[in-house]
Amino acid sequence: QVHMVESGGGLVQAGGSLRLSCAASGRTSNNYHMGWSRQAPGKEREFVAAISWSGGITYYADSVKGRFTISRDNAKNTVYLQMNSLKPEDTAVYYCAAGRYSTMTSWDNWGQGTQVTVSS
Repeated sequence: QVHMVESGGGLVQAGGSLRLSCAASGRTSNNYHMGWSRQAPGKEREFVAAISWSGGITYYADSVKGRFTISRDNAKNTVYLQMNSLKPEDTAVYYCAAGRYSTMTSWDNWGQGTQVTVSS
């Protein structure tokens, strides 16, 4: 079992930036993908970004491409999400996860979520 803990959420004005972090502990391995998803009130959880175990391949939802950057530090078992040019529609609970592939359906270890609120 891998325990995931997110941090870095908060309240920011539109156009601002936030950096989310997610530390993994427990039975971790470098041979897995890590990613971020989000869920806004009344909406389904959606994919945001993912990164391969080496960090060499990244994936983004079209809605965040060019504004968000995912990265990881395997020495710290940590994945990051740098969010720039934030918009009110980015408001959601953000979850980090780890799994065998880049797709959300393969992620089987999840964090508890961190709230991001973007005011207009």
